[in-house]
Amino acid sequence: MNFIVLDLEWNQSNTGKEPEVKEIPFEIIDIGAVKLNKERTVTGTYNQLIKPTVYQHMHMITGNLIHLHMEDLQTGKPFTEVMDEFLSWCGEDYIFCTWGPLDLYELQRNMHYYGMEPLSDKPIQFLDIQKLFSIAYEDKKSRRSLEYAIDYLKIEKDVPFHRAYSDAHYTAAVLALIEEGVLENYSIDTYVLPKTRKDEIHVMFHDYMKYVSREFSDKQQAMEDREVISTKCYLCRRNIRKKIRWFSPNGKNYYSISQCPVHGYMKSKIRIRKSRNDGVYVVKTSKFISREDYDKILEKKEHKGQKDQITI
Repeated sequence: MNFIVLDLEWNQSNTGKEPEVKEIPFEIIDIGAVKLNKERTVTGTYNQLIKPTVYQHMHMITGNLIHLHMEDLQTGKPFTEVMDEFLSWCGEDYIFCTWGPLDLYELQRNMHYYGMEPLSDKPIQFLDIQKLFSIAYEDKKSRRSLEYAIDYLKIEKDVPFHRAYSDAHYTAAVLALIEEGVLENYSIDTYVLPKTRKDEIHVMFHDYMKYVSREFSDKQQAMEDREVISTKCYLCRRNIRKKIRWFSPNGKNYYSISQCPVHGYMKSKIRIRKSRNDGVYVVKTSKFISREDYDKILEKKEHKGQKDQITI
């Protein structure tokens, strides 16, 4: 299997000059990629400017950041031609790797705008190198800039940052230094969602469980679904009793604490996210915690007060 380290640069509407096109708020103008083999040795590169068709004025911040002008982009190729060329270059057996979680979603949104099929008919597993850097070298939660990671790992800065190829080049250099075991912590792109309950995603990582639901019409329908609000011990597969029922301190994320008689206290968190079809879907994570952590959550919930909670 190969690693395709991908980076994109995109342009957007300029307020007062041209309106935003809802179907494509970010138009890709530069694509860069590095191919690594299973030993994580570089075996190929790809880089191409894309001639814009949606936004004809360069956003000031974008232009200053990536040092590109609209005149430069006129030498680019049409998006569909670039995508056909790029996907052919990727080959057959590979996993995408990006710095952060946005690139694959925006790539497929651009593909949809131009009438192309998405990269897959289901959610895509990929490696978020930004997240993996945090797992390998920091606290698993912080999300650093690419340049910070390059400095931290003392990687030579041999090309300027903030162009698609150069950022793919640096991301590949970080990937090459991450221990093999850390790569098991893959991410899931949800541009295409599970279509049925049977297709929903349940995956267990080293110390937590993740569930990705199918699409629901709204938050109420999602929070009435049995699988969404269930609390099962992901180690012994049994339903376990809730010690703290689902509650939301802000109406967005929901939390609960359950207790497994074998494995202890399990904290679950539900995130309600908007789908591209104006519906919603759920990402639920579950993780075992200490009694001390349980007491802190209970204290926080009681301090907040039931009148401010949405409880299920």
